[in-house]
Amino acid sequence: MLTEGFSLINILRIGIDIALVWYVLYKLIMIIRGTKAIQLLKGIFVVVVVWVLSIVLNLHTIQWLTNQAILWGFLVIIILFQPELRRALEQLGRGSIFTRSGKSEEEKIDETIDSIVSSTEYMAKRRIGALITIEQETGIDDYAETGTPIDGVLTSQLLTNIFTPNTPLHDGAVIIKQNKIVAAACYLPLSESEFISKELGTRHRAALGISEVTDALTIIVSEETGAISCSKTGELLRDLDGDQLKQFLINNLKDGSKQNEVKSDKKKGNENG
Repeated sequence: MLTEGFSLINILRIGIDIALVWYVLYKLIMIIRGTKAIQLLKGIFVVVVVWVLSIVLNLHTIQWLTNQAILWGFLVIIILFQPELRRALEQLGRGSIFTRSGKSEEEKIDETIDSIVSSTEYMAKRRIGALITIEQETGIDDYAETGTPIDGVLTSQLLTNIFTPNTPLHDGAVIIKQNKIVAAACYLPLSESEFISKELGTRHRAALGISEVTDALTIIVSEETGAISCSKTGELLRDLDGDQLKQFLINNLKDGSKQNEVKSDKKKGNENG
């Protein structure tokens, strides 16, 4: 009987079953990665942990509240995750959820970094003002919706052309997600910090503002001086050259490269003077 239960065919069937479930879960995580759904999933995890603790510690009121949250949670998830679920179903219909991209993730990141650095250096030399925001884990679709949709593959030529003076989209921020330009002429929240240097303008305040509410990276090219700056988590790194900008992007966009942070010779934007 035991031999029958653990026959080779049964073991293969169980292995295939588990592998398919994990693969589908992995693909779904890749689809919602970088969106606000990730933050909502973390919230759901917290609710489940509180529910388990309330049972263990016999906390009746908290248990009742978490039971209600879980009871209605399925409907709430459908409403809140509607864009992500629709995108997943669209990809499933096209068959793209099971296809493999021709380029590796690392190659795409390298191309993204090279395109941004090349375009930024070009604009800095010619004092073309620019504001480039790169989405990370926290979704910034709300800000992308304030601009004009582009949904084009990122190239240095396209990025430079968007910020060329007197063109319709040059004023505002460009939002980049992975290797695509999602939208241009976007409005970003301005920082209200009192410690920002008076010499900094609206672009720098917007770059700091988005970095205070999300984990996005933002690159600024000053129209007055051509200086390159970068913002991250409420800090501004100023007066970068092309090599420093590239290292900053490598450190923050490539996995496992956080240890080589940009050198301390760059000024912080929240210093006075």
